[in-house]
Amino acid sequence: MIRILLVDDEEELVTTLKERLAYREIDADYSMNGADAIQKIRKYEYDVLILDLKLPGISGLETMRVIKTERPNLPIILITGHGGSDTTDDIRQEVFEFLPKPIAIDKLVETINEAAKSK
Repeated sequence: MIRILLVDDEEELVTTLKERLAYREIDADYSMNGADAIQKIRKYEYDVLILDLKLPGISGLETMRVIKTERPNLPIILITGHGGSDTTDDIRQEVFEFLPKPIAIDKLVETINEAAKSK
């Protein structure tokens, strides 16, 4: 079973995704902010990180940079409803994939599976 960490400040989104991914045999944990996500990454093993760019407190970008230094081989899928092409071009090479919101569940599952295999 693939184990992922979802990081997004929209509680309804992460709880719904967690439930929908469980039906597809993907075990999802979640965090509502970057600081909590960093603590979970330090404590638990995940196969894939799904990270929103826009987070309260520590931004998604800052969170990603901290996690990249501690877990350089952890595939990261960035999600956002706010990013323009200028935002994504700068960081696209640092992440496994970039997915815009709203997220199509089938595309997300496919991307998670590909990311987990890439480790």
